[in-house]
Amino acid sequence: MTALTGRATSLFMLCELSIQDIVLIDKLRLQVGGGLTALTGETGAGKSILLDSLGLATGAKAEKSLVRIGQEKGIVSATFDVGEDHVVWDVMSEGGLETDDDLVILRRVQEANGRSRAFVNDQPVSVALLRKVGEALIEVHGQNQSQGFLNVAAHRDLLDAYGGLLADVQKVRGLYEERRAKERALAERQASREKALREADYLRHVADELSKLDPKPGEEAQLADRRAVLMAAEKVSSDLADAVEMLGDDGLEQKLSSAAGRMERAASRLPEEDAAPLTAAITRLDAALSEFAAARSAVIDAADAFVQDPEEQNTVEERLFALRAAGRKHSRAPDDLAAYRDEVERQLALIDEGEASFGKLEADVKAASRAYDQAAAELSERRRRTAKGLDKAVKGELGPLKLGHATFAADVDPHPDEPGPSGIDKVQFLISTNPGAPLGPLSKIASGGELSRFVLALKASLVAKDGKTVIIFDEVDAGVGGAVADAIGERLSRIADGSQVLVVTHSPQVAARGRDHWLVSKAGKKSMTTSVTPLDEPARIEEIARMLSGAKVTDEARAAARTLLSDSREAARSAA
Repeated sequence: MTALTGRATSLFMLCELSIQDIVLIDKLRLQVGGGLTALTGETGAGKSILLDSLGLATGAKAEKSLVRIGQEKGIVSATFDVGEDHVVWDVMSEGGLETDDDLVILRRVQEANGRSRAFVNDQPVSVALLRKVGEALIEVHGQNQSQGFLNVAAHRDLLDAYGGLLADVQKVRGLYEERRAKERALAERQASREKALREADYLRHVADELSKLDPKPGEEAQLADRRAVLMAAEKVSSDLADAVEMLGDDGLEQKLSSAAGRMERAASRLPEEDAAPLTAAITRLDAALSEFAAARSAVIDAADAFVQDPEEQNTVEERLFALRAAGRKHSRAPDDLAAYRDEVERQLALIDEGEASFGKLEADVKAASRAYDQAAAELSERRRRTAKGLDKAVKGELGPLKLGHATFAADVDPHPDEPGPSGIDKVQFLISTNPGAPLGPLSKIASGGELSRFVLALKASLVAKDGKTVIIFDEVDAGVGGAVADAIGERLSRIADGSQVLVVTHSPQVAARGRDHWLVSKAGKKSMTTSVTPLDEPARIEEIARMLSGAKVTDEARAAARTLLSDSREAARSAA
């Protein structure tokens, strides 16, 4: 296991890369410092394995061939010490990840059977989310890839960052959202009115019908209760009439009166003391006659008092049945008919209001559109001025990179008829590598080596304003040497000032610019392993001398290496 310790870490950087059982690497833990770190070594030593491993940890496509032969799985983890204002925290939060930790730790487990698992701060995640987090942290530039710069969709953001236009973009975005909100409000109002217009005749019929019916909430229940009472009253009235008839002139009262008379005659024939029982009977008969008369009178009074309006039940039933029929017709409960009538009347009111009702909304939309159009046009003009500045800055970088005949243009193409939250401009970086040749997209015009140097020129001009934590250049110096290689090293050093850059290089001029220098080597007989060694000053001189002279390191090469290191340090001090 190899552990490398670099300088003390600071915010916005990869501070540790741990690799286990990946291709030729057994166990390796790299503690990475800030500034420019150069990785050198013989061809085939395994420099690309480090980049592949970092790519695996940050969401790159996994392949089972990456697992070291004879092992069940390979593991890569990358630890980032990231400031609190870094965009990665927003990416993690949007992905549902807890963000209480001070570090961001990405881990990938690749199994030999092809399965792969991903983790962010020990929380299992999808590879897609791991890749999204990784893209917020690292930026890779090589002969066959250049994240961001080959993606046309990112060019506008890069130009805005270069020109310090982010506040202007935010203003335009706010005006765009305000305009869209007002347009939606007007469209909804228009849709409601158009729907009402299509249904106007029917709505008027419904409103007239329900206005005449004039339904009230709760009326159905009241009518149903009254109908039940009226239906019961009819039977009560019949029973009372029968009772009156039964208590009518059927002889009962006459019989009681005759019986009382006969009892009185009988009592008059007897001495008073012997007539006492008869007198008592007579008293009861008189009481019975009196109570009977009173009872019959009460029944007659009750029958007379219970006389009902014979038309009320018909009136109640007609109203109740009309409410229920209207409810069925309009697919609503009778209690909801009043609210439905109000809704219909509101829809008719929209029609009756006419075009004047839309005046304020239309005025609001026009005002919002004018505000957006003006801000978008001003932003477009600033972008065009910024593009000229970027063109000039990149042009200044191309000559020393042996691309002096090339042309770069940040093309700002306004499309006022295609407004968007970021304005009206389509932005694309275009290049021409030969005099007189038409400008074209980076990916289609430049060869691998040219593309790397174009990207380096762009990156040097933008000075890492996009805020990536780690910037990686893979053999950006391929196919060049001498002054061009030195120019590449100078620009890499400039980009690394205040950030973190890792460069895989075969150029001694570039390696000499590194603040740290790691040697990647491969050794072993039966089982080859890749190791990484941090170089001290003597070892660094020896490695740069090897890069200068080849297999046989000469004293002249060592002297040249010392000069390169000395010149690089002097240049760094002068730049500081």
